[in-house]
Amino acid sequence: MSPRLINHSPDLRKLRDEGYEVEVREGYLLIRHVPYVSSSKDVKFGTLVSTLALAGDQTVKPDTHVVHFGGEYPCHNDGAPIEQLRHTSGHQTLGPSVVDHQFSNKPPGGYPDYYEKMTGYIRIISSPAESLDPTVTARTFGAVDDGDADSIFHYTDTNSSRAQINPISDKLRDGRIAIVGLGGTGAYILDLVAKTHVREIHLFDGDKFVQHNAFRSPGAPTREDLQQTHVKADYFAALYSKMHKGIRSHPHFIESNNVNDLASVGFVFVCVDNGEARKLIFATLEASGIPFIDVGMGVHAVDGKLRGIVRTTCSTRTMRQHVPERVSFDEGVADEYRTNIQIADLNMLNAALAVIKWKKLCGVYDDLEKEHHSTYTIDVNMLLGEACEA
Repeated sequence: MSPRLINHSPDLRKLRDEGYEVEVREGYLLIRHVPYVSSSKDVKFGTLVSTLALAGDQTVKPDTHVVHFGGEYPCHNDGAPIEQLRHTSGHQTLGPSVVDHQFSNKPPGGYPDYYEKMTGYIRIISSPAESLDPTVTARTFGAVDDGDADSIFHYTDTNSSRAQINPISDKLRDGRIAIVGLGGTGAYILDLVAKTHVREIHLFDGDKFVQHNAFRSPGAPTREDLQQTHVKADYFAALYSKMHKGIRSHPHFIESNNVNDLASVGFVFVCVDNGEARKLIFATLEASGIPFIDVGMGVHAVDGKLRGIVRTTCSTRTMRQHVPERVSFDEGVADEYRTNIQIADLNMLNAALAVIKWKKLCGVYDDLEKEHHSTYTIDVNMLLGEACEA
């Protein structure tokens, strides 16, 4: 497929955003999974194929009203052929697709664009099938392979195009980030950033992914997954590499002998609860001029209920002096969180706040306050932003 062509052509983009399985290959426009009725009155699915008229990186008005179709000849719901389409029939190969029929149905003045052309034919072909089975549709919103060699995803990001925010999403495209620690919060950060166009995501954690982790991390591991006791970095890299091509696993803890591995990235999420490790990581990142976000929370039980605070602290090249006042480097704090009673919803909230702040720094979200420290207090439902940049 050519995502660039689709993104630059309003008619093709509209087809894709409305859920049609659109492909552009070798100069042909293909729409797959088009439902039709066969002569035996069965509902089947075929492929609609059209040549493309182009001007550079975008389509122009179609130069022909004719289309090709791969499948049996479409019929009415009683099995009678739809004669208004008939032109010629014959098995042939057109570029990337095998077709069986050529249809001709020209409205007055022809088709103004490929959206009108393809949806016009789909209405004629698919209406009988939809009358027999109202659940069938050509608008599947199905995943389509992304033929863009420069794309970081294995399939096209239609979410950004549907929302018309591609230029904003592209602000993250060349980033290289690291996540240190893949406990509950770090794993949720990965879940969020893996859905962005950031070029590389480096995962650092030498701990095992075991059964209790399944209840405070995104996803739903199987019993077999847990029995294999993967290292967290490897487990999550394999999981999210199904979507994102830039996941890199580093199955070890950050220590003095490897902390410089972080010096090659542009941003770091620090998700560890070890004070000495924090000191080492912070010092290295500050010396290298690398911005980072540190996350944490404290949870304790009071009268049979949980209270706590979720913290997100950001450190950038222009503002770091607030960090020692707001991040604890002590060990052994006695609360339920430190005894591994983590709560998935709080981990997820902590991750969301961290990723939102990162996106603010990248210019995706507007940032009027430029806060570098925020806390969410559970019992009073208060989100407070502090340490605002002058």
